[in-house]
Amino acid sequence: MAARTAAAIAGIGTAGFANMGDESIASMADRAVAAALEDCGLERAAVDGLLVHIGSPRGLDYDEMATLLGLEVTYAMQTWSHGRFGATVIATAAMALELELVDYALCVAAFKNSLFTRVGTTGHAAFFEGMREGAGPHAETPYVGLAAPVAGAAMATRAYLERFGVDREKLGAVSLAQRAAAARNPLAAMRKPLTAEDYASSRYIVEPLRLLDCSVPVDTAVALILTRADRAADLAAPPVHIRGYQGIHASANEFIFGQPGLGVNQAEVFDYEPLGAREPVFARAGVGPADIQTLHCYDGFSPQILWTLERFGYCPVGEAADWIAGGRIELGGQLPVNTSGGHLSEGHSNGWGQTLEIVRQLRGQAGERQIPDIELAQWATTLGDSIIYGADPA
Repeated sequence: MAARTAAAIAGIGTAGFANMGDESIASMADRAVAAALEDCGLERAAVDGLLVHIGSPRGLDYDEMATLLGLEVTYAMQTWSHGRFGATVIATAAMALELELVDYALCVAAFKNSLFTRVGTTGHAAFFEGMREGAGPHAETPYVGLAAPVAGAAMATRAYLERFGVDREKLGAVSLAQRAAAARNPLAAMRKPLTAEDYASSRYIVEPLRLLDCSVPVDTAVALILTRADRAADLAAPPVHIRGYQGIHASANEFIFGQPGLGVNQAEVFDYEPLGAREPVFARAGVGPADIQTLHCYDGFSPQILWTLERFGYCPVGEAADWIAGGRIELGGQLPVNTSGGHLSEGHSNGWGQTLEIVRQLRGQAGERQIPDIELAQWATTLGDSIIYGADPA
């Protein structure tokens, strides 16, 4: 076997972020895949790996997707049907390429939220999963009334605000920054200008989280084509290299919508000391937090941005709300975050919209949102998974 060669994103495509109730998931996926193939100049027959995020019932399972998209692959996998696994799909594709199991790996996330009623109701696909032993996929506890992710996120937020004496209105800076970015993104679901007054007057969903602290449900399809760096250099689009990655963390103190120790059913309460700059992803990429020029985070709820900044060493624990003040995470700021609008304004894509934006930024294709002279970008979440991307290989 040849020496390990780093993976790169060679092609991207999307069907957009909106209510696509009249279109089939297969059609949405096909549009995204066709766009990604055109982007990098590959024929469909070249794809020999398929990695799927969000299968049935919100999306398509890998075997049905391969059939309906006319693919013949020798390697396929599919993650659990929840949003947190977007980066896991990409990292698994990179590993398959590094092990030379495939030459061209297609990652697809195609799903519809418009098929179902509101999260937390019996008409939503995830409701009955919340009844399983150990509670639901987001540590919901339906038998005491916690039937939707926002409830657990609100409890974690309240614990955080009180532990560190943070004014909850400071959360508004996250929503304002991402809406301002979305206003420059023609694909964003929410582009209407947002003021501090608009934020402060938005209703509570579950205190202390307001409507504008919560992500916007959309239908979407996103496709990425990954290959090894030596192959990517010969394709049509500038490659975006995966410089380093690490996976989702899991333990009795990890909670998807809170810092460790702040979530529902946590094993204990403790003084959280994140690894920060000592997170393995930085060493694997050969960089540190100070080198990253844009950060993209999973933001089902606005405080997740604060917790991600703290977990990965951009600021001390409990200080992110003050650290982001004054436009620090806005376009033109020291560390622009979610420059396409994120889940709060572009639409909840389980991180795929943010990944598309990372690729655009590193290619210099972000239009009005373009960060000058950008070379490094990071994807990261409150659960500890992360990928560092570069315009050039390590």
